[in-house]
Amino acid sequence: MTTADGCSVEVYTLLPTAGEAQIVHDAIPAGAEVLDLGCGTGRVAHELMALGHPVTAVDDSPEMLAHVRAHKVCSRIEDLRLDRRFEAVLLASHLVSAPDSAPVLAAVARHLAPGGRAIIEWYPPEWFDTVEDGGGRLGEVEISLSGITRDADLLSATVRYAARGAAWEQHFTARRLDQPGLDALLAGAGLVFGRFLSPDHTWFSAGSD
Repeated sequence: MTTADGCSVEVYTLLPTAGEAQIVHDAIPAGAEVLDLGCGTGRVAHELMALGHPVTAVDDSPEMLAHVRAHKVCSRIEDLRLDRRFEAVLLASHLVSAPDSAPVLAAVARHLAPGGRAIIEWYPPEWFDTVEDGGGRLGEVEISLSGITRDADLLSATVRYAARGAAWEQHFTARRLDQPGLDALLAGAGLVFGRFLSPDHTWFSAGSD
């Protein structure tokens, strides 16, 4: 079963977390409520809950949300309007690196409380400059990347997942942003870059103006 954007629900039920929840936990106040945008099957949401954070989980796939144990909302991120704000808003899965992520960042900004923190995962520019076809493993899932093409600041590729005798493929396109480009994109949503949260610079925080 796949979602509208080509994500496999089965894959996400098999993928383990990779320290994402701890990165978020370390960057926000203890017990802060988290709005998890694009939560998938709740891999990160469930660990955040175990760390003491109430979570509101948002995804546009009912099939993904069926696996989520947090308070959940079925909606596209761009369309989300909850009429409330959160101490922390999580935007994982490199969604900010999509070719047109401005509407997604606008949703982050309108749900972020004054003084709150947005915790965002992106593809840093170094990844675009060095990524090549290849593979690895996350838990029991084998992951490989192939068919990489570059067109100006856009990179397209196919990611293949394999586990338990089955395989799934998903095509994606990501936009290369350098630091000034990222700052400008955030500013368009009324957000300001905070600091990097991981040694590889794939996670960073942002706040409101």
